[in-house]
Parts: sequence; C-alpha cells; structure tokens
Amino acid sequence: MSQTVGRAIDVLEFCSRRPRELREIAALWGVHRTTALRIVQTLIAGGLIRRDERGRYGVGFRLAALAGAALDQFDLRTVVHPYIVELSERVGQTVQFAVAQGSRVVYVDKIEPPDSIRLNTRIGGYVTIHTAGVSKALLAHLPPEEREKFLAEVGFERFTDTTLTSRAAFEERLAEVRARGWAYDDGEYEAISNCVAAPVWDHSGTAVGGISITAIKSRSGLSDLRAHLPALLETTTAISRELGWRPEDEPRTAGTPRAAEDPPEG
Repeated sequence: MSQTVGRAIDVLEFCSRRPRELREIAALWGVHRTTALRIVQTLIAGGLIRRDERGRYGVGFRLAALAGAALDQFDLRTVVHPYIVELSERVGQTVQFAVAQGSRVVYVDKIEPPDSIRLNTRIGGYVTIHTAGVSKALLAHLPPEEREKFLAEVGFERFTDTTLTSRAAFEERLAEVRARGWAYDDGEYEAISNCVAAPVWDHSGTAVGGISITAIKSRSGLSDLRAHLPALLETTTAISRELGWRPEDEPRTAGTPRAAEDPPEG
C-alpha cells in the first residue's frame, strides 16, 4: 500500500470517530500541517471529508452515502457462515449464530456435525432470551435503552434448576458477561446441554449478534467448553474485523478469558 493511500485511510478512520482539527491530523502522522492539509484537501474534493463551521474535519456526505450503499450489499449470514463452519469443524461441536430482530433474538444459522448434539432450535426460530448464551452475549453489550426493549417482554419462566428466574439475576449475569467478554448457558433451558458464546461487532462498535458452541453436558461440561474459548473468540474477532470493527472500538471483545471469572460448574 502506498504511503499516500495509507494516510488517506488513516485520516478517514480518524475523522470518523469525531471531527478533528488539522493539528490533530498532522500529529497522527508526525508531519507538518501543510503535508496533512494536502491530503485533507484531496479528500475534501472527493467528498469524503468535509470542513465544519469550526474549522474541524469530519466525515463527508459522499463517504456516508458510499457506506450506506456498501451496507445494503451486506448479508450478515453470508459473511458469518464460512467462519462458523470452520469453527464447528475445529471444535467438533454444534455452533449457532443469532441476531437481534425487533425486540427478539433470532437464530439465523446453525452448524451441526454428524456426531454432535441435535438441538431443538431452528433457523428463523426465536431465542429464549434469559437462558441462551447467544442472547446474553448480545444483550450484555447493548445500551440500557436498547436492552430494555428485549427484557420488557421476558417472563423469566423456569425451565431447569439453573434457569435465571428474575430480572435482577439476569442483569447480574449480563454484568459478568460485560466484564468477562463471553457468556455461558449452564443447562438453563435444557438440563442436558450447555454452551459458551461471544458477541460479534460491526463497523460502529455495536454488538450485532452472538455465536455459541453447544455440547451435551455428559460429554463436555463447562470446563471442557472453556477450552474452546480461544477458538470462539478468534472466530468472533475475525468476523468483526471483516465487518469493519477495530480493537479500539470496544476494549473487551477478544483475548484470553480470565480464569478468575470462570462460571461455576453445573
């Protein structure tokens, strides 16, 4: 990549977070303001950057239009599918992908190896929000007002001995997920199965879905599934990067989970 193109990409990402002064852009590269101004002026001419009334540089209207057109071409499931196929083959377990849809969470893809657990879930089916790992991974990272939209309709019905049956308990679990970076389901809907799950992020740093690895508890308990967390987090990070996410957008999304925050065995 040429230096000029690289700097243009840098300034577009830099100015997309908030409007910047010319001195900030120059400091980004460690160059004189006149050098920075030449690149900025080229981007302004192309409509990719604009100068506001305070003399700061932010995203241009043409760039916003191009981003909208690009997003229209995205089919999230198409992007995610090859990654979860590879993940399922790697860990030998069932892998599911779910996204938010209105005030519900919906399964949109599932990979089941021949000798893995057969789940009652189906593509297009609704997630049981207060039990599933994918919903915890997703809801934990939504703004409170967005999360309320989902939780307002949850009845916290008991399905097993480990089901979270109150909003307070569920909110406490979500706080743990935010701190840990991943979620789990300890046989909370069906006593025979458990899972670990992690969020997928988009270009704006928004959690747009959750991916889970599910197993029969008699074959793989939570301690066994925790061994698959590096593979799960590598997968969600790779997908998020393809969607335009960058590490600075969300500090607790990837990396090695901390043993001190492990959930209890069911």
